[in-house]
This record gives sequence, structure tokens and C-alpha cells, in this order.
Amino acid sequence: MATTDQRLSRGTAAFQFSGFRLFQIARFCIVFCTEMQSVAVGWQVYEITKRPLDLGLTGLVQFLPGVLLFLVTGHVADRFDRRKLLTLCYAGYALSSALLLLVTIHEEALHRAGTVAPIFAILFLVGIVRSFSMPTSRALLPQLVTEEHFQGAVAWNSSIFQFATILGPALGGLLYAFFRGPAAVYGTAFFAGLIAVFTTMKIQIRERSRPREPFTVQTVLAGFRYIWGHKLVLGSISLDLFAVLLGGAVALLPVYAKEILQTGPWGLGLLRSAPGIGASVMALLIAYKPIRRRAGATMLWCVGGFGVFTMVFGFSRSLPLSLLSLFLVGAADMVSVVVRGVLIQLDTPDEMRGRVNAVDMIFIGASNELGEFESGLAAQWLGAVPAVVLGGLGTILVTVLWAWMFPELRNADRLAGASD
Repeated sequence: MATTDQRLSRGTAAFQFSGFRLFQIARFCIVFCTEMQSVAVGWQVYEITKRPLDLGLTGLVQFLPGVLLFLVTGHVADRFDRRKLLTLCYAGYALSSALLLLVTIHEEALHRAGTVAPIFAILFLVGIVRSFSMPTSRALLPQLVTEEHFQGAVAWNSSIFQFATILGPALGGLLYAFFRGPAAVYGTAFFAGLIAVFTTMKIQIRERSRPREPFTVQTVLAGFRYIWGHKLVLGSISLDLFAVLLGGAVALLPVYAKEILQTGPWGLGLLRSAPGIGASVMALLIAYKPIRRRAGATMLWCVGGFGVFTMVFGFSRSLPLSLLSLFLVGAADMVSVVVRGVLIQLDTPDEMRGRVNAVDMIFIGASNELGEFESGLAAQWLGAVPAVVLGGLGTILVTVLWAWMFPELRNADRLAGASD
């Protein structure tokens, strides 16, 4: 039986690796950058057009590049130096922030024309950058720590990500309200992106030689073949796809903040931060107390809880209750993130991680950005409240169906790195 001191030491063991520490600093900065922008862009677009559908389109234009490029991006992540690729991607994020700042200087022209096309064009660029950065970043992580400490590294990776999703939207909303516009938000995001670039350049990785396979149809589709042949992995990532696709209430938070809960940009920032707080707390719990038994069943119960708490948020007319329900949404989702992350990363050969993660990113992108579009479209047709409530109900039904269709997932027990 491990003592309390041993559990604490094991919980933070990933930070003994300098590459992991630098990786997390850079990742925090870039997530902070993009999350600040998400609040500013959402409020700015809704102020200009007053259409919930346009909030959904902000997600769709970021999702489309991943669909078009994912076969290329995964192969690139497996063929070239992942640290250098990630550095270039972070430079791309910083550039997008600078472009948003430039467009905002001419915001009056956007209001007069009633168009947000320049903003959507920049978001499309963000989507291109992300289609390269996400599989590269995830494939790089196992090269920074030993397998023994990988579950803790995944939990800390998710926790720091969530901390950035807490601070980014909250500060973004406050800056937007204080400076009466998004310019300060985009300027701050630009400097955060620059910090990420310079920090990533200093990372030293635990390099492992990997074969540079030729760019052929067979090698490009290897990620699909791997996932299809491993039903446990297929079940976990497809569950996340459909559950979050249906339960994507985040895109409608500007509508809830302004029209239902009647708060300003500061309230939107709090609402955007609440899921991150819940996810961060859960990630810390997993880092110190790893999932040791019944990992699959635990994941299924938590995804079902994600749907229930989404429905509670949909019905809520109280800001405290809305914040609590979003907190629980984030906490439930984090269990799925950690289980899926450990399954995919450790079961996949290093020379294939880029391609497998590129396919997984399509699932994640579909569940997030395409989910935002689905929510915006449903809200346009049905109204915001029915769209969110029906989405939560759909998540619950999908969870029940997947528990029946994927017994491998339902019966999954131990995860790597969770030894007593």
C-alpha cells in the first residue's frame, strides 16, 4: 500500500522531465491564447450579426481544414521533427491573433457592412494551423516522459489545458468588457503565442528513431486501419464524437449570457471557464489517484453524466446553477479525455502516432467544432433551450447504445501507468 507521500511524489513525477515542463508552459500559453480569442470572437460576431447560426459557423470554419488535411498532417507529424513542426504551428497561432487585431482596428466597417467574412477567413487559418498542431503535439507527448509516468502526464497535460481554458475565457471576457472591445484580447493573445514559440524551441525530447515511410495510400491510411482493428480504441473515440457532438452547448453560451441569464461579456467569460474548472479538478484527482479498475465502465457512466448535466444547464435560468452544471459537465468529460488519451497513445507504435492522432483529431474536431455548428443550427430552428436540452438527451441515448455495441469498452479494466 502506497503512503500519502509516495502518492504525492508519484502524482508529480512527470515534471522531473525538463521537456515535459517546457512543453506544458508552451501549451498553456497557446491554449490561453486561443481560448481568449474564442470569447472575443463569439461576442464580436454575435454583436455584428445577431444570429446564433453565425456562432455555429465559427466552429465549422475551424473544423473544415482538419477534414481536408488530416491525412496529410498525420503523415507529416510522423515523417518530420515534431518539435520543429510544433514551433511553426505556434507561430501560426500568434499570426492569427495579430490578424484578428488588425481586422478589429477596422471593426466599424464590419458593423456597417454587417459581415464577419474577414473574421471567418482568419478562423479558417486557425483551423489549418490546428490540423497540424494537434496530432503533432499529442504524438510528441510520449517522447517527453517514461511509460511508467504516462497516465499522470496525460492527467497533468489535461489539467494544465483546462487551467488555460479557465483563465483564458475569464480574462478574455474581462478585457473585452474593460476596454469595450476585443483589441486588448487579441493583443494579449498575440504575446502569449510568441511565448509559446520561444519556449517550444528549447524543448529537448527523448528521441526515438522512427522509419520515414513513403507517402503512399497505404501508409496514409494506416491510422484508419489501426483504429478499425482495435475496437476498444474505436469505441472510446467514437463515443466521444457522438456524445460531445450532441451535447455541444458551449457554442450557445453567448446567447445564454446575453438573452437568458442576462449578463455581459464578464458573465460569458465565467460560463466559458466553468467547464474548465471542473475538468481541471477532475484531472488533478486522476493525477494523484489514477484510474486502476473498471476504466471502461467509469468512462461510460461519466459520459452519461455529461449528458445529464448538459440538460440541467439547458433548463437553468440561474447563473450559479448554470455555472455548477457546466462545472460538472467539464469534470465528467475529463474522465473520457484521460481514458481515451492513455489508450491511444500507449497502444500505438511511435512511428504511427501522428497518423492515429490525426484521425482521432477528426473525431475530436467533429465533436467540438461540428458540434458547435450543430448547436447553432438547432438553436436557429428550435431556440437555444430546446437545442441544448435535446442535445443532452441525445448524449445519454448514445452512451447506452455504445455500452451495448462495444462490450470491449464496457469491460475494459486497467489502464497503463496505473499500477498500485
